[in-house]
Amino acid sequence: MRVMLAEDSALLREGLVRLLKEEGHDVLAAVGDADALLEAMDGQSPDAVVVDVRMPPTHTDEGLRAALEIRRRRPEVKVLVLSQYVEKKYATELMSGSIDGVGYLLKDRVAQVGDFLDALERVGAGGTAFDPEVVRQLLARTSHADPLAQLTARERQVLELMAQGLTNASIAHTLHVSQSAVEKHVNALFDKLALSHTTGYSRRVLAVLRYLGS
Repeated sequence: MRVMLAEDSALLREGLVRLLKEEGHDVLAAVGDADALLEAMDGQSPDAVVVDVRMPPTHTDEGLRAALEIRRRRPEVKVLVLSQYVEKKYATELMSGSIDGVGYLLKDRVAQVGDFLDALERVGAGGTAFDPEVVRQLLARTSHADPLAQLTARERQVLELMAQGLTNASIAHTLHVSQSAVEKHVNALFDKLALSHTTGYSRRVLAVLRYLGS
């Protein structure tokens, strides 16, 4: 995979470059601010970009703005956003459009090399990868909503795992239940949330996350 990286911490940036190269990825650029990332995009065609939310000069949302601009200009480029904390506003904004090929990962998760690489592979393949903690906090934010209040404890677990980007088979493995049981829970929660029954986990995650971000 051809990857560009934007991270203002030189130590983390170089570590990620080394990791990506060891995994066989082609790192086209590794820069320290959002403007440099957008400049590096000119004339190059990465498959994916990995970008920190908070970057110079103000360390607020430069990285996220760059990610959204890349999605607008080059929708074929996949985006994996890194953040030190759960930025609910920024996470919701990133989820407000199509989330095929989009991920939001906490930096603590990057230390778990397998989790980071799995998230990048999923995003690069056009799927989604949202940090479990991000999903939990977004769910908690909307816990007062009547439709969510109707969910059973198991349906809520399934919803959290769906929002992370897991397939029914992966959810069944995680919860130690049959895939048919997961499918029943999925159908039930879609009915309760008044969401359409679409196939393909990316579309259903999009529906769930749009609901969460409403």
